Amino acid sequence: MPLSLFPSLRSLLLRRAALPVSLAAAAAAMPVPLDLARLDASEALALIRKDEVTVTQYVQALISRIEERDPIVRAWAYFDPAYALEQAKALDALPREKRGPLHGLPVGVKDIMLTKDMPTQYRSPIYSSKVPIGMDSAPVMTLRAQGALMLGKTTTTEFATCHTGCETVNPHDTSRTPGGSSSGSGAAVADFQVPVALGTQTGGSVIRPASFNGIYGLKPTWNAISREGVKIYSLTCDTVGFFSRSIADLQLLTSAFQIRDDIPPPSAPLSLKGAKFGFVKTCVWPRATEGTVKAFGKAKELLEAEGAVVEEVELPKEFDEVPRLYQYVLSSEGRSAFLGDYLLNPSKLDPLIVSHSRNDLHVTRKKHLEGYDKIAALRPIIDEIASRYDALVTPSTTDEAPVLVEPERHTGEAVFNLIWTILHVPVLNLPGFAGPAGCPLGLSLVAPRFEDERLLHVGAAVGRVFAAKGGWASAL
Repeated sequence: MPLSLFPSLRSLLLRRAALPVSLAAAAAAMPVPLDLARLDASEALALIRKDEVTVTQYVQALISRIEERDPIVRAWAYFDPAYALEQAKALDALPREKRGPLHGLPVGVKDIMLTKDMPTQYRSPIYSSKVPIGMDSAPVMTLRAQGALMLGKTTTTEFATCHTGCETVNPHDTSRTPGGSSSGSGAAVADFQVPVALGTQTGGSVIRPASFNGIYGLKPTWNAISREGVKIYSLTCDTVGFFSRSIADLQLLTSAFQIRDDIPPPSAPLSLKGAKFGFVKTCVWPRATEGTVKAFGKAKELLEAEGAVVEEVELPKEFDEVPRLYQYVLSSEGRSAFLGDYLLNPSKLDPLIVSHSRNDLHVTRKKHLEGYDKIAALRPIIDEIASRYDALVTPSTTDEAPVLVEPERHTGEAVFNLIWTILHVPVLNLPGFAGPAGCPLGLSLVAPRFEDERLLHVGAAVGRVFAAKGGWASAL
């Protein structure tokens, strides 16, 4: 199909390729196959709004990509191409005046979120039924009401809890983990099988897969998005988040969920000259290895070269207690969250879930309350510290994705994430760096609670620098 039929798409592809004028003119005249699957969500939706691409054409391109790649990557817990096309055709048939702001947006849904038209199995043998229960979770309902198309259910670890990995592999190196627990969401977005996907984070289940897969990941401020209909692990920590290949797509999703700052960020792009960043290692810095250590140092150099002010930030000693307090809260809340499943089906549960239900760590109610109270006192302190900077910069992971080792298929460590998760602040993974084996590696930006829009505004400027000069580029 000639690109001349799609002027906006032709312009987009030529701009991305940055071809010389003579080559660009030649390319415009040539019939070039449309690779719609590689477009970001914002780019694809713009073409759909202009009637240059139909939802059906877009979804068919994604189906073709999934059929080609998912036998290798295995990112989907449930995917029905016929039903995906049925949804697409129904959206195409809608009159323009009835189309929502997300009309035609395909979304991958982590398989711990209820979907009225697809089974929800939590990667648990207890919930192996293929029958949908006829109800959407709040995140799915919110997106569907605005015209989004639920493409399928992405893989997860059991109940989004344990480090024992699922069948999914990292698309950049299939010998490595994609991270967890939002394994399929991160891998599918990175592999161009879907433009955006929903995940959840209780420890590091959005930021870690985003880092390992070389994509953007946002863990919004805690409770900015309703978790009704999402399997609960920890009421204090569970947060619905997003995966994408661009900041613009994260902004699209935060807007859809009405995640707004009290003071909106400027409309003009942020200039890094004079911007101020605090680099925070946290008390778990000794767990960082070669890739993260080098990325952390290089990020400082890149920002300083752009004229930014960079400072080392040492958190008050009270923050050294957070990993211990986090475990008190997680263990206690996991104990109640999985009690019913444990009483009914103890032999079918992962050992970690069983240990929570039996309280094998012997977390007393006194320790449980200590966790609640001390963490609550630290939240306004971290807000004040973060407010001194355009963003805090901190590791996303200990290093690049580890190699999968059977049978556990460990999904990597969340030690650099859980601190920020329980503090409830928004966290944004920015890709761009490479580990020792050449696999992707990201760093995180952190902002005060409910300054998610500002975080993305800053992340757009920093992300461009990291992507251009960080040293990693996808070969997919």
